[in-house]
Order: sequence, then C-alpha cells, then structure tokens
Amino acid sequence: MKQTSDIEAHSPAATGVSNVELARNVRSSGFWRVLSRILDFVLAGLFIYAGALKAIDPVQFANDIDNYKLLPWSLSVAVAFYLPWLEILCALGLVFRFLYRGALAVLTASIVVFTFATIAAKVRGLDITCGCFGHASQHWSFPSHLVTNLGILAGLLFLFFKATTRNSPQKAV
Repeated sequence: MKQTSDIEAHSPAATGVSNVELARNVRSSGFWRVLSRILDFVLAGLFIYAGALKAIDPVQFANDIDNYKLLPWSLSVAVAFYLPWLEILCALGLVFRFLYRGALAVLTASIVVFTFATIAAKVRGLDITCGCFGHASQHWSFPSHLVTNLGILAGLLFLFFKATTRNSPQKAV
C-alpha cells in the first residue's frame, strides 16, 4: 500500500481542483485581502479622526450627546470622556490587527447605537447636531447622516464577516 504525504493528499489533483481554479482562488483571495486592508485603514482613519475631535473637546461632545435626550447629563459626561478614546483604541486595533474582532465588534455596536439614536431623535422631532466629525458634520442633513452611518456599518460588517469566516475550515468540494 502506497502512503501519501500531506502535501500529496492536499494537492490540486488529489482534491479535484484544477490549477486554473486554484490560481483564480488565490488571485481572488489576494484581492479580498487587499480590499479588506484598505477598508481597515479607511475606517480606522475615520474613527481616529472622529475620536480625536471628540477627545479634544469632551464638554462639547457631552452637549452633543445630551441633545439626543436619551441619557442623564452625568452619564453623557462619562460617555463623552471615555467613548472617544475607546474609538481611537479600536481603530488602532484595526490597523495593527490587535484584538481585531473585538475592535470590530465595539465599533459596529457603537455605530449601530448611534444610528438608532439619530433615528430616534429625528422621530421625536429633535434638531440635533451630530458632532462626530466636528464642524464638518454640523450642517449635514438627516439623510446624509444616515447614509454615512450605513456606509460605515456596511464596511464594518464586511470586515467582521470576513474575519469570522477567514479562520473557519474550508468546505470539501
């Protein structure tokens, strides 16, 4: 009986995958890897920028949070002092791949909460200023806030699902 090595057992010929298919999978895998790294840097840049603007003026950010009328003032102040630093640390986690899935989970949860808070404020007729991107976002309309949040959420979800499926075992064909 002939013994086969691990390399022979997992070769394209042994698995029934042609060399063309294997090359296509490697190329597409590289494409998605590069795309996800670019997305990591873009989203990290957004959250570092937004976090830094809020960290520079936590009192203004506390006022922005209070405008939503969802939290008591003391909790708004606490969130205003800690959330910007959490955003910055999670953004750095995206760049340096340190606690990557946790960073994605925290950023995804924060953008979901902020999106629902924005929708709730609009439904209640509150005229709010987001404050997330400083003066640049003060005069954005509700639809532009929503589109921005949903775009960021889509990017975070793409990265999260890619990170969770990347380490899962491949299905046999």
